[in-house]
Amino acid sequence: MLVCTSCATSASHAPGRDLGLLWVNHAAEYEALTRQAYQSATDSLVEFNENPLWSAHPGQQHAGNLPTAVILDIDETVMNNSKFQISFERPFSNSKLEKWNDEHIAEPVPGVVEFITAARAAGVDVFFVTNRPCRPVDSSVDPCPQRQSIIRDIGELGIDTDTTHVLLSDERGWDRAKIARRDHIAKTHRIIMLFGDDLGDFVPCVRTKLYGPCTEPATKASRTRLVRENSRYWGNGWYILPGPMHGSWTSQL
Repeated sequence: MLVCTSCATSASHAPGRDLGLLWVNHAAEYEALTRQAYQSATDSLVEFNENPLWSAHPGQQHAGNLPTAVILDIDETVMNNSKFQISFERPFSNSKLEKWNDEHIAEPVPGVVEFITAARAAGVDVFFVTNRPCRPVDSSVDPCPQRQSIIRDIGELGIDTDTTHVLLSDERGWDRAKIARRDHIAKTHRIIMLFGDDLGDFVPCVRTKLYGPCTEPATKASRTRLVRENSRYWGNGWYILPGPMHGSWTSQL
């Protein structure tokens, strides 16, 4: 998930006093929850991988002969950016996050490295779908230099990946609704698991701004309805990580 400009920590609050930031940085419960999610997913890998009728992508059918894949968000799902959240000067910008990552070694969300290792050992492809945007910068001729930076950061966690498996927003006509990128992966793979720290990592139409197929702004009630309508997936192919620091939920504050 892309770090949100409308963070729960407003300019009137010192970031060190934000309980969400403090909790992620200091609570043992944070690590317990992330490891719980990834261990639960690991326990289900073989079952989902070997069942040709199973898909964690609603509406995907006749995919039993396709290779299998899992899709993970990056920020706060694979990579722990809580130290950046504490230190950066508001307001947020993508360039500030990029600069921070250039100057620091990336830290993994607890449990993710072990899960990805297990998934790949089982023959499952691993895709990373992030709302960090592709955008040109003056110092590079690459139209999407952010992709290589992300690949480097993921590599610092001990996880190898490549350009085929990292999908950003603002490329190929994709916006911040990740449904189009999940559909893109579903053309070639049976998606057996989704991971994220934001509701938008699983379903579209979770924001007040309109992206993808959405025609009405999300509300607290509509977001709750989406959770309940998809109750069969939570902990059963869909694994949500704690995300108290930022995200689409802050648009409802």
